[in-house]
Amino acid sequence: MAEYYTYIVECADETLYTGYAADLAKRIRTHNSGAGAKYTRNRLPVTLRYYEKFGSKSEAMKREYAIKKLTRTAKRALIESGG
Repeated sequence: MAEYYTYIVECADETLYTGYAADLAKRIRTHNSGAGAKYTRNRLPVTLRYYEKFGSKSEAMKREYAIKKLTRTAKRALIESGG
């Protein structure tokens, strides 16, 4: 069974970016190489701050959408809680 992740990274400018990936370590490397999301390209390096694991891409994408709707304060609380 494939695993998918929803994650939050903190950019160098202290902003937060939320995404999903099948291979989390590879995705973080991609972000830091400058080949990741347009948002993170000018805000390198990024540091993984939070992630959740799911059994399907659909679940990970739904969670990504839910997290993206949260306020910055709520995202910080999620990171601090560890999930």
